[in-house]
Amino acid sequence: MEKTLKFRTLHADEIELRVGTVSENGASLLLYKDARCDQAVLDETVGTMNWQRCHSRDNANCTVSVWDEDKKMWVSKEDTGTESMTEKEKGLASDSFKRACTNWGIGRELYSSPWIFIPVPTRKKQNGGRGYELVNPYYFNGAKVSSIEYDDKRKITALTIVDKDGNEIFRHPKGRKSAPKKTAPKKEEPKPKKELTPQDMITAEQAEGIKGLLEDLDIDVATFLKYVADKSKDSCDSVDAMTATQYDIAVNAINLKLKKMNEANKGE
Repeated sequence: MEKTLKFRTLHADEIELRVGTVSENGASLLLYKDARCDQAVLDETVGTMNWQRCHSRDNANCTVSVWDEDKKMWVSKEDTGTESMTEKEKGLASDSFKRACTNWGIGRELYSSPWIFIPVPTRKKQNGGRGYELVNPYYFNGAKVSSIEYDDKRKITALTIVDKDGNEIFRHPKGRKSAPKKTAPKKEEPKPKKELTPQDMITAEQAEGIKGLLEDLDIDVATFLKYVADKSKDSCDSVDAMTATQYDIAVNAINLKLKKMNEANKGE
């Protein structure tokens, strides 16, 4: 059987945060790793003398090679990067290196991140452009992942993010309990549907977050609500009236949409 090289999952203090999208109601955050993290994991796993990198196409492509002692040869994986907003050449080399390391499996678990939406003050862009921007552009400076957990398939199961003062600003999962399924009693008149309690309903911030993402992703609200209703087998007349169960269905659908968009952009 062929030997498999497995890299460990990333620790909380190795994961960086950046703003993904900004909408009328807040901002989404994305998890990522930097090149120093990849270098450290490679050194730790295969040894400093057992891996190498090389660049081609003016740093657009990077090949990361790992020495296979059994085969007595270098095994290589390659990917293409994109330029950064600053220091184009350095940013391009760094991005292609990080992507090549992801091909090896380093940090690939970050793609299983839940949708991270933070309700923060925003405004329409002041330079006349379309869309929204943070009122305080430094709002997320110092924010960090304080804890993260994975399952045996390397999928993120728990995530906590705090601001620069250590105050929790995001937690997954939120600890909500789904309303128990109701079964109609046999040979009895159907009982009236139980009124949902506030604990069964999503918060106003969660509802605003869903609305903002639907607008940003240009998703038809009526079609989306019908999808959620069909999946939950319960009525869903508006985003504000979603139950906790329906909210989870909505978030999973949006995450899938964002994943497909990211994969499409990566392939361009």
